[in-house]
Amino acid sequence: MQDKWALFQKFLITENAKIDLTDFIINSVIIVVLALILEITYTKCAKSLSNRKLFASNFLLIAFTTMLIIVIVKSSLALSLGLVGALSIVRFRSAVKEPEELAYLFLTISIGLGLGANQRIITVLAYVIIMSIIWIRYFIAKKSQQQNLFITIYSKEPISVHLDDILAIIHQFFKAVELKRYDEDKEFIETSFLVEITKTAKLQACKNKLQQLSDSVKVSFVDNKNY
Repeated sequence: MQDKWALFQKFLITENAKIDLTDFIINSVIIVVLALILEITYTKCAKSLSNRKLFASNFLLIAFTTMLIIVIVKSSLALSLGLVGALSIVRFRSAVKEPEELAYLFLTISIGLGLGANQRIITVLAYVIIMSIIWIRYFIAKKSQQQNLFITIYSKEPISVHLDDILAIIHQFFKAVELKRYDEDKEFIETSFLVEITKTAKLQACKNKLQQLSDSVKVSFVDNKNY
């Protein structure tokens, strides 16, 4: 019983962990390179509407800080418990507006965790795979130039403008069409569609075609991200 208690006490004692400076320097260089590549990737490939350069500039600091914390506390249970207590007191709040921003933050923290635990191969390998997927999807999306838009058609002449005519024109210019809203009474008619567009030139052609139905027709195009 005394042996077990002594072993437990020894496990809790905070000892000066011997950190290999060579490994720490190598991991520091790697994390700087990976964080800078991630910063460029986020700035170029992200679809966030916020200031991407300002947000991405925090990646290096977050990744390096995470690695430093893991290097220090990984060899001591007492330090780990102290870190948990400190984090329970200090609240970190970040204005993350979109899931994409949160995903990049998790990736940044994962890099710090992996290199802090001195798992270079698996960390770099996973990083290369994720970066490859992000850039491949970016070039595919850039090549196809697909975008989803909300199109709203409004007219004060419901007698001369009918839903069937609007649908025929919409299907003529867009491949994927989904009716989202339809309102009509004696004074007006209003319809909204979610469409998939590949060429922006079709927007003006579609608008001109719809306005041929009546001079009172008004057409608006809104990115579905704004909803």
